[in-house]
Amino acid sequence: MDDVFKALADSTRRSLLDELFRVDGQTLGQLEERFAMTRFGVMKHLKLLEEAGLVVTRRRGRQKLHFLNPVPIRLVHDRWVSKYAEPWVAGLSDLKRELERPMEKIYEIYIRTTPERLWEAITDPEIRSKYNFGAGAMSDWQVGSHIDVDVAAHNVHLGEGEVLEVDPPRRLVHTLVALWDDQVKAEGSSRVTWEIEPVGDSCHLTVTHDQMREGASNQIYGGWPMILSGLKTWLESGELLTTPGSLLYR
Repeated sequence: MDDVFKALADSTRRSLLDELFRVDGQTLGQLEERFAMTRFGVMKHLKLLEEAGLVVTRRRGRQKLHFLNPVPIRLVHDRWVSKYAEPWVAGLSDLKRELERPMEKIYEIYIRTTPERLWEAITDPEIRSKYNFGAGAMSDWQVGSHIDVDVAAHNVHLGEGEVLEVDPPRRLVHTLVALWDDQVKAEGSSRVTWEIEPVGDSCHLTVTHDQMREGASNQIYGGWPMILSGLKTWLESGELLTTPGSLLYR
């Protein structure tokens, strides 16, 4: 194997192997045309490659043809590269899967209201701004329609999305792309599902925020408890939360 490493250590010899990989079975004259060196110099490099088993020759009539033999390189890979690289690559692959695995957050709350009033509070931008950090969600709420999440009073664009499913007043599904800073912009698109279930004189609201990468910034989903608490407070009492977060953009 020392001969293989020695042969591969020279850039010209590696280039000769690349040339044979491109077109196998070339004569000395054909290879000589592709290198800025004498015929003797090419012969010398080919001899070292033959000694290392990386090039084999065959006579065809009066011609001597040179062929790439990849077996020694494969042996180097199996003996050295795979032993060290494959666990590292496997670790990177596991890390990639870990980072890219979808993350899901589920929030549930009971609110004393009707499904129709709760649906209005979710889809009406003026009402939404009362509990959603001052931001309303503007859309006609038809499948395929665009959503803008804006603080109109301060001309601040916090996010956007697209309506995926609409079943008033039971179910709303849309994408969400947060845009308030570079960190959240890098997270890309996620999905939010609102599900309303009547329970006596109240509604059971479930908000599922998913299709986020595992380890996503908690800025993307961390505000939901405050948003839903503000929604419940407003619908049941007409009052607004005065927590710092809920007043952020008012």
